[in-house]
Amino acid sequence: MAVEGIWEEKTMQLLKDKVRQEGIVLSEQVLKVDSFLNHQMDPVLMKEVGKEFIRRFEGENITRVLTIESSGIAPGIMTALELNVPLIFARKQKSLTLTEDILVEKVYSFTKQETNEITVAKKFMNPGDRVLIIDDFLANGEAAFGLARIVEQVGAEVVGIGIVIEKAFQPGGRLLKEAGYRVESLVRIGALSDGQVTFADEEGTN
Repeated sequence: MAVEGIWEEKTMQLLKDKVRQEGIVLSEQVLKVDSFLNHQMDPVLMKEVGKEFIRRFEGENITRVLTIESSGIAPGIMTALELNVPLIFARKQKSLTLTEDILVEKVYSFTKQETNEITVAKKFMNPGDRVLIIDDFLANGEAAFGLARIVEQVGAEVVGIGIVIEKAFQPGGRLLKEAGYRVESLVRIGALSDGQVTFADEEGTN
């Protein structure tokens, strides 16, 4: 347990340091992390993120990792690599080659303020699969719920939802847990104010 605790603390601290040093607070609702997570990506950090998700979901017999393009791909592929299972990413963009035998759900993007149809080819998901959902951010939970509905359409099971950064002041985490999903967020942000990030576990401390 001591070794596991040290490993978790290391990964969380790496993430927190990145968020503090390179994250840009655009408003009380929006944090920009395009220097290491969702535009330019830090592969060393993403490798550690993948290892941490595996540690947290150990023993779940995961057969697929599912994410959404494009920001979830980096943490998703590193997690799938550690598990030695396929990564599937739900497409947001229309594809001329993905038109038949598809799973479709509508997802509202808080950041982009728009609704997208996300799609996954049925052939990549089977009844009985045990699927780990991975995403970069959790705000209102729309993307995670959409991905979960896709999994459940084919009779597969969501074993958990792994989030790199959760905005804990928004309701997504609570709503997902109330719906019965296991949610593991590596770092949880309690507030974005005055250009500063406050982490949920540090609120009320000096």
